[in-house]
Amino acid sequence: MIISISRDKLFDLLTSQLDNLFRLKGKSDVEIMDNILDDVLAKTERCFSYNKNKYYHKDGQTYFHPFHSGQYSIFLYFLARSLFLKNQELLADKVYCLNKTLNGVDIYHEVELPDIFGLDHPVGTVIGRAKFSDYFYFTQNCTIGNNHGIYPSLGRNVTLLAAAMVIGNCKIGDNCVISAKTFIKDQDIPPNSLVFGSSPDLVIKNKEESYFVQNSFFSFP
Repeated sequence: MIISISRDKLFDLLTSQLDNLFRLKGKSDVEIMDNILDDVLAKTERCFSYNKNKYYHKDGQTYFHPFHSGQYSIFLYFLARSLFLKNQELLADKVYCLNKTLNGVDIYHEVELPDIFGLDHPVGTVIGRAKFSDYFYFTQNCTIGNNHGIYPSLGRNVTLLAAAMVIGNCKIGDNCVISAKTFIKDQDIPPNSLVFGSSPDLVIKNKEESYFVQNSFFSFP
């Protein structure tokens, strides 16, 4: 993967941001992050490699530009998640807060997003502890949350467009597009669906699977 400012400059940028805003614990925090950075970059590269957006590729290779807000947000999520899984919860909290501060998106590190997901202009989006599958994509002002402690379950290749909300006991099938300002609460959506409106009076339009594959934000193996 090509990194526009090099691995070392990326790491210096990251540690400077964290220290300036949230104060790192000297060399110990820096060493912890340095030890996992290459694994995090490998996860980031794999995720980016499936994204069709032209900004994720350059000269035939996967491309990471830290000053592309969406790309940096995904990288910071993978970093925070990796720190959390290594029981570095305070440091994970700081990376999560950095992501929220810089990019305006709320993706907590205890939320298990899939290996392959994407976002575009994610400002104002809150992603709760739902069950996610690969090729999940969202845009601005979206919400995925619980109702009485029950979270949704999303299939493969599900897209949430601007201001879409999926709340509570919902099972969203594979290959679904939740259109702008759609509100789904405690309602299942069959696979291969375009969804409009608000629960319980949703408008659900069925399409062939090929439609969703062709119009996905991702390339499929």
